[in-house]
Amino acid sequence: MTYCVDFPEPGTAVEWSLTESGAEREPVPYRPRFYVRATGDGSLAEVAEAVRPHPAVTAVETERHRPGWRHDPTPMLAVEVTTPDAVTRLASTITSAGRPGEYRCFNVDLSRQFRYCVETDVDPTPARPPRVLRLDAPPIAESGLESVTATTAADGTHCFDGDPATIARGVEALIRETEPDVLRLSSARLVPALFDAVDGPLRLGREPGYTQLAAASSYESYGQVGHSPARYAVPGRVIVDAANSFFLRETSIEGILDLVERSHKPLQEAAWASIGNVFTAIQIREALARDVLVPWRSWRAEQFKTASTLAAADRGGFTFSPDVGVHEDVHELDFSSLYPNIMCTRNVSPETVCCDCHPDREDVPGLGYGICPEPGYLPDVLQPLIDDRDEFKRQLSAGEGDTEALEGAASAIKWILVSCFGYQGFSNAKFGRIECHEAINAFAREILLDAKATLERHGWRVVHGIVDSLWVTPMPDREQTDLDAVAAEITDDAGIRLEYEAAYDWIAFCPRRNDDAGALTRYFGKRAGEPVDETVSYKRRGIEARQRSTPPFIVDAQLALIREFGRTRSPAAVCERLRTFVERLQAGDVDPSRLAITNRVSKRLEEYTQSTTNVAALERAADRGLEKQPGQNVAYVVVDDGKKGRARVALPSEEPATYDADYYRDRLCRAAASVLAPAGVRREGIEAQLADRVDGSLSAFVTGKGSDE
Repeated sequence: MTYCVDFPEPGTAVEWSLTESGAEREPVPYRPRFYVRATGDGSLAEVAEAVRPHPAVTAVETERHRPGWRHDPTPMLAVEVTTPDAVTRLASTITSAGRPGEYRCFNVDLSRQFRYCVETDVDPTPARPPRVLRLDAPPIAESGLESVTATTAADGTHCFDGDPATIARGVEALIRETEPDVLRLSSARLVPALFDAVDGPLRLGREPGYTQLAAASSYESYGQVGHSPARYAVPGRVIVDAANSFFLRETSIEGILDLVERSHKPLQEAAWASIGNVFTAIQIREALARDVLVPWRSWRAEQFKTASTLAAADRGGFTFSPDVGVHEDVHELDFSSLYPNIMCTRNVSPETVCCDCHPDREDVPGLGYGICPEPGYLPDVLQPLIDDRDEFKRQLSAGEGDTEALEGAASAIKWILVSCFGYQGFSNAKFGRIECHEAINAFAREILLDAKATLERHGWRVVHGIVDSLWVTPMPDREQTDLDAVAAEITDDAGIRLEYEAAYDWIAFCPRRNDDAGALTRYFGKRAGEPVDETVSYKRRGIEARQRSTPPFIVDAQLALIREFGRTRSPAAVCERLRTFVERLQAGDVDPSRLAITNRVSKRLEEYTQSTTNVAALERAADRGLEKQPGQNVAYVVVDDGKKGRARVALPSEEPATYDADYYRDRLCRAAASVLAPAGVRREGIEAQLADRVDGSLSAFVTGKGSDE
């Protein structure tokens, strides 16, 4: 079976298939195609006459296809071209002719290997597990490679250092010797760096040379700046860029291979793809199987709504404000894949919500939207994912099958299911629709409110609830129905399984930093029946130990403070434990590498107007030829916050020997405040206790005063 595809010259594709002994190469004729639909006064005959002479066009034919889910087959122009790159160029020319929307193109912006697979009905799932060679290198400066560490499952670790040419030839020799199928790189920049290091040809693929598929770029999405690194390909091998692979970071190669089988995106494209990109590929396969073409620059107008309907519809999932404080005997209940199951059980799909064929139906609670009873395509896409994930989880619980493969596949599917709902409201979603997004939220709110009422009727108080999760504790002076029985009743009512997720000996819900209201996503607690092990027994969300910018030393300290709080429930004991970490900092007894802060760059260095530690780190990185682009991460250790400019910080690669103890003490106390805030202790009380050992009562913490006042 084909596992990657190369496009060496116009009109030709090369399929690479894995065999027991290695890989086979098969060149095949290939000419991609896209489709043009005329609307209004548009003329397909005029388009055909105009594009036929184009040197990239090999054929123009009239065919009939469906432009949407609720459309009959329509005459369209099928334009066949020499290369995948020619598709977008020609489509742009055609759509710019005539008035806006007069010509609409389909099957345009598909990634090139995925396009090949869906057009030729090729399954890119490898016939055997691919052999992986891992190549890791420190950040690559303008001066070139410093070292490369190579790791294989069979041969262990190989280290290459010296001048860049020696490193590159050593890596090439190892690749020839081990014949891997996948090159897992710490950064895709390794590819051009290895080729630039030598004079003459270099073979990282199964043939010499490499291709740059896309340049590096920065982008903004939902207010967050991201960075997409340059992408490269080598003949006959898959490149997986660990720095640009969400699925590799969150699952495994096995998890990505499960998505390959579902989406028919070959391994290299599935590895760099976003969750929405893979989900869209699964949708596209379903659409093309039903002869529905893929719209380019999808745009669907939001239907007219009254002000009252808009106010009711423009809300997210339901949340119960957490009861700030420390609670004992708490149980967590979660609806299994709530939003995907709503789509499946309520037949919510872009073409079924507010359908034209049933205008009098009012199925969506609070909104009055109708839902067509004819089966929608979205449940057909999602139900196999839901069923397979449930089966993988069952096999894991029963100890059946390959644990690593099952965990990877289950995790990969989880991320698709988590994102499929939000993607319905995404403006660039190929088949999304905002009314679909609103309907799902409306059903979810009703389900959560009904669940709360049922739990309270059976003697359970909800101390927190958010979207699909509920935390409950027994009501005082009330008899409680067994939670399993209550969950079964709620499951029957909702038609979606409510699962018992966990029990907690105690759980603490944090207030917001600037007032006493509960923070929706900041809590921590100890799971019941588990040994005291911070990596297993404590669940934590939103606090510093879960934030990627937090230095490892602060993470370890906060976890130790949580353990002390759980053991003693004493703010004084927590502050005494905090004191040991403060003393270590002030004595210079902390490895500076464990104080590295990692932050995301939001703009270019020259665009910053304030002199922050982030800017100082960017300046130092630029000095070393490691300029950071918006969306990339920069790591640094604060060595003297009282200085100005780049002297304030040092990069981890500079191996700093000192750090600013007062700066990190402030961050340490901030982390301690998150632990003690649920007990009513704020930063002022912590500072007072650190300064005065005399009065350790809770009143001293709350007022911030010692016993001598």
